[in-house]
Amino acid sequence: MMGNGDLERGTATKNRTGTSYAGGRGGALYDVEYSESQWTSWLVPMIVVANVAMFVVIMFVNNCPKNHDDLKGDCVAKFLGRLSFQPLRENPLFGPSSSTLEKLGALEWNKIVHGNQAWRLITCIWLHAGVIHLLANMLSLVFIGIRLEQQFGFIRVGVIYLLSGIGGSILSSLFIRTSISVGASGALFGLLGAMLSELLTNWTIYTNKAAALFTLLVIIAINLAVGILPHVDNFAHIGGFLSGFLLGFVLLVRPQFGWLERRHRPAVARITSKYTVYQYVLWIFATFLLIVGFTVGLVMLFKGENGNDKCSWCHYLSCVPTSRWSCGN
Repeated sequence: MMGNGDLERGTATKNRTGTSYAGGRGGALYDVEYSESQWTSWLVPMIVVANVAMFVVIMFVNNCPKNHDDLKGDCVAKFLGRLSFQPLRENPLFGPSSSTLEKLGALEWNKIVHGNQAWRLITCIWLHAGVIHLLANMLSLVFIGIRLEQQFGFIRVGVIYLLSGIGGSILSSLFIRTSISVGASGALFGLLGAMLSELLTNWTIYTNKAAALFTLLVIIAINLAVGILPHVDNFAHIGGFLSGFLLGFVLLVRPQFGWLERRHRPAVARITSKYTVYQYVLWIFATFLLIVGFTVGLVMLFKGENGNDKCSWCHYLSCVPTSRWSCGN
């Protein structure tokens, strides 16, 4: 779940000198020093529609009036009939039962490792625990994803979204073994991580760099801090963020500003590199870390290893016990 209504990247408007400036609701994070055509965003809206449709299917299968426990209270919004929600004592997010989510593909370590159900690493990304959970994630996806898709196209954004979701699922499975997990938050954190790496790798073509970097880091820190609350799978957030951060160096590289200025002068363009040395270095390093990270993570997962045995303090990354709450299941 992310709250980033101020993290819009703004459409580019071309002035008479050919320089384009980013503008948008609430002001842009940073300005782009060159203009380029924008893609039409259709993938992100389709993902939103798919998630909403999947939630309707979940509630239809859940069928609270028939399957709820009377001891936990009555179904919520009974006028919805079969689509009504579980009692709030059972699910305060206005959603289905955990058994329904488990049946439809929630992330569960035992079924992945011992039940040969690796497909849960993907299906859990499309499930949500309730209306509140769904709305929070889909609003975040719209604010982040549409701008990224307009700038980089549906293929690259789609790859980042899916692989980040899987990366989050892998890390979550390595550290959380006694409860189920659902949601698109890992994929969304991947898009947020990709925004950060895109700013870093394309540093030369932006103005207001320091302010943009500070704003982005604050938003990331706040969202990760929310993950230390109980019942929030912060390992999925962290895994998704790291995956998206590395993928941004690989998939969201832009030509340097000097090359763009000279591309219409062939004699000069031939001696001007399209990308800087540090962009090539980051691309190679990020690709290496992605391959190693996914390989090691999957091998550890299917060997049944417990990530907590390798890192005794890592459980604090997902939940920090206080006098107000404990960190049980």
